[in-house]
Amino acid sequence: MKIQPHDGVYARIGVSRLHGVGVVAIRDIPAGTLVFQGESERIAWSSRAAVRRLPKAIRALYEDFGMVAGDQIGVPPSLNMLSVGWYVNHSDRPNVEAGDDGRFRALRRIRTGEELTADYQTFVDEPLPFKAKRVRRSARTV
Repeated sequence: MKIQPHDGVYARIGVSRLHGVGVVAIRDIPAGTLVFQGESERIAWSSRAAVRRLPKAIRALYEDFGMVAGDQIGVPPSLNMLSVGWYVNHSDRPNVEAGDDGRFRALRRIRTGEELTADYQTFVDEPLPFKAKRVRRSARTV
């Protein structure tokens, strides 16, 4: 059977009740599912000092999407290649988690229309630069 472009696709970018845009389930996602199958896992690492010297608009891409590890910020090899997974918003009550391999897995069953969220504190080495918003769990967006 031929693999289709939509095979393994569980979510898309959508309107977030937490922060502008986010990731919304387009079908139920079973607990333990690798959510973004086929996504590139390559990361380009830059020093935070080098990022601070970039023009403000470019620096904002690193700050908004980068993974922080010590004095390094990791982003896709091209910031034109941000896949859906890079838009997962933070929550203190996440429904996905990044494993040691950096890939997101569902912590529990996620229902169609529910926003996917991760606890950024599990993969950032410093306090979050924002205060997390609380949203009722029953709220759904599509």
